[in-house]
This record gives sequence, C-alpha cells and structure tokens, in this order.
Amino acid sequence: MKDLQTPIRPLGEHWGAVVLAAGKGTRMYSQRPKVLMELLGEPVLGYVLDSLEPLFGENITVVIGHEADLVRGACAGRSCRFAHQEQQLGTGHALQVAWESLAASGIRKLLVINGDTPLVTAQDVAAFVEYGEEADLAFLTVSLRDPGAFGRVVRSNGKVNAIIEAKDFDPEMHGPTTGEINAGLYLMDMTRVGPLLDKLTDDNASGEYYITDLVAHGLDAGLRVEGVLAAVAGTAEDYDVLRMLGINSPVELVRAEARLAESRAQEALNTGVLVRWPESVRIGPHAVVEPGAEITGPCEIYGRSVIRSGARVESHCVIVDSTVDAGTSVHSFSHLQSASVGPGCSVGPYARLRPGAVLEEHSKVGNFVEVKKATLGPGAKASHLTYLGDAAIGAKVNIGAGTITCNYDGKNKHLTTIEEGSFIGSNTALVAPVTVGAHALVAAGSVITRDVPENALAVARCRQTVLPGRGTMPDDETS
Repeated sequence: MKDLQTPIRPLGEHWGAVVLAAGKGTRMYSQRPKVLMELLGEPVLGYVLDSLEPLFGENITVVIGHEADLVRGACAGRSCRFAHQEQQLGTGHALQVAWESLAASGIRKLLVINGDTPLVTAQDVAAFVEYGEEADLAFLTVSLRDPGAFGRVVRSNGKVNAIIEAKDFDPEMHGPTTGEINAGLYLMDMTRVGPLLDKLTDDNASGEYYITDLVAHGLDAGLRVEGVLAAVAGTAEDYDVLRMLGINSPVELVRAEARLAESRAQEALNTGVLVRWPESVRIGPHAVVEPGAEITGPCEIYGRSVIRSGARVESHCVIVDSTVDAGTSVHSFSHLQSASVGPGCSVGPYARLRPGAVLEEHSKVGNFVEVKKATLGPGAKASHLTYLGDAAIGAKVNIGAGTITCNYDGKNKHLTTIEEGSFIGSNTALVAPVTVGAHALVAAGSVITRDVPENALAVARCRQTVLPGRGTMPDDETS
C-alpha cells in the first residue's frame, strides 16, 4: 500500500473520521494525556488532525475522556467536533459514544484512527481509503517478526477470520501466529456496520469493548471484510512499518521525534535552506524556513515561526511562534517567543525576546537583553544588560547598559515611551508611566520618575559625597 501515489483531495460530505483520544496512556508515565505529548513542539493529536483535515475537512470527531478539557483546548482553532467518553471502557465503547451524532450528521463512510499515530500521513490515509472503500469493513495491517502486544490477524486461505487481542490469543484455538497485526486504522460503511455495535461485549481478558470484535461480527453477518496489508517489517527498525502503529512509550516518542526532525531538516535542505549540522536541528511541522535562510544546529524552530530568506540563525537558539525577517542575524543562545524581528536586525547573543517584542528594521538587541511587549523603532539599539518591558522606543534611540523600564507597580503594568533619537545612559531606571521626549539625554545612573521634555538633559541621582580616609574596620573583619 505504501507505494500507491494517491492524490490528496477532499473525500466529500458523506465521509467522516473519528479520532480515539480519550485514553490516559499510562505507559507514557506522564500526567498529560498521551495524545498531548509533544513532538517538535506540537502535540501528537495535532499531527493526526493535520493528516485528516485535507481529506475530511470539518467532518472529524475527536473522542475525549481523560483530561477532556485539556484535549479540547489543544484543538482550539480547528473545526472538529467532540464526543465525550465518560468512562474509558475500550475502543468499541468509544465508537459507540460517537456513533449517534455521526449518523445524525449524514456521514455514510467512516474512518477510525487512534489519536497516538502522529507519523501516519494524509497520503497513508488516502491510500488506505482507496484500497478499502469498497469493503463494508476494512482495517489496516502490518507484519512484524515479533507481534508483541498487538492484536493478531487470523486468516484462512488468505481471507480474514478475526482480529484477536494479544491477551486473548491462543495458538491452539486460533492457529500459529503469522506476525500480521492490526494497525488500528479502520474504514467502515456506517449503514452496514451500525447494527453490529450492540453485539460488542466486554467478555475478554481486559474487560473492555473492542472495535476489533466488529470483524468477527461482520463476517458472521455476511459483510465484506478486508484486511489491507500496509507493509512487511523484518526488524524493529523498519520505520515505514512501525510509524503506522502509534506511540506507546517515551522510547517510541523520542524515536518518532528524531525521525520527524531528520525529515524536516532534509526537507529544508532540499528546498534551498543552508542547514549546518542538520542532525541537531529541530523544525516544527508548521514552521516555515524559506530558501536562502541559514540555520546552524543545534537549534529549535517551533510553532508558526517564519524564518525569511536571507536571515541567519546561529547555534543554540530557540524560536517559537516568531518571525525573523530577511538580513537579520539571531546570534547564539538567544530565545524568541511570539516576537517579530524586522529586516536587517541583530539579536543576541544571549538575548530573550518575549511575547509582544517587536524589532523594526535595523534595530539591535544585544547580549543579555530581555524585551517583553515592547517595540524598538528603526535603528534603535539596546546593546547589553537591559530589560525593556511595556515600552515604545522610537527610531535611533540608544539604550545604555543596565537600563530597566520599571513597568509594574505591584498591581498594574504601565507604559514607558522613549521618543526618537533619545539617549538613555547606563544604569538608568525608568519608572512607568513615563515619557522621554525626542532627542533627550538621560544621564547615567538616573532614576526617572517624571516626563523628560524633548531636547532636555535629565539627571536624577544623589550628589556624590567623598570623605577623607577609608575608616577603620572592626578587628573581626580585617581578615
């Protein structure tokens, strides 16, 4: 199946998909639901929805249960629907919970997929649909040398007889294992399969309702049931097969992330991005790095970040939901989150741009400078050791080392405005709300609490006192 080049196009209004995302994922040893564990800065569930949306559009239902509000929140901005599985009684029960609303929506052909399969692509789903759409019930299978805890596919003369969960599989009853297992991806005609849902029981070793039992019930009812073989795996390292099976442990999560990172870095190289040390570069699935940009690993670029052509990102940088424009250099050990950096700027090294930071063209934020919800106008500079929060800084302003905008009074945040061409001396505290007028000069070491008019000199510091002699230290401090 993996060799089929099926075009990705919407399947139509009578097609729908159900994502099973209600479980805890206890083998992940995390308080978060398994479907919210992250790969390259995005939740596992997000990858699944990204693969389904080009095919099913708005006809996607996510079954939620454990930490339902968190899972729902992770889907914010998407048009999917939700079905709440109050008790997690198995995959079959999850399908029962969603079925009524699915049937009412006019869906006739249904895809069911586990929410922990981030490596299954839209191409995979489209190929499976093409192979299985003529069946009343189809399911995806792969062949493993060691089938482990996966449900076994039982066949007779090539025809599917049943799927038997590993805990219930008995070689004497079901025959020797062939290594063919159920991948957990199903396609069903709702009209034909619907009457079988009431036949599901929890009479098994786990005490759960299994979707897999629909196979035997479908065969008994004379339905056309097909097991679609995706590929054959000879070893546990066969990525093309194992990626179909989902993520069940930290080891599998990290392995999948490494595969994704390698693929994304190679994709960037192939499109004309200069990626130095690509094996240490992490580019999220929604991040855009334009041809002609330069990236040096290790670095991480996540979220909806955009790195424009001609921009340069040095090593040990983390960029999240930020834009870096052409001609800008982000120097090593800098961190950008929800920031906008214009063309020809310089950031870092060791700079931190927090949400709301905006650098206009040719401005500079140097080493150990933190910017939050502040705009630096064209050509403005804060070269080192500075905090700029809740500030509007005009063109060609120079911010000296050690400057702090004191924006918080313990209850509210206030704005500091520094107008065009002003010079702020080192070790200055600007107590907001306050405005420094255009082309003003604030002397080093000042604490500014009142507005400074344009073209003025502001000095706000105690007069220095010099006394003769150094005084005498107590005996116990002379050492």
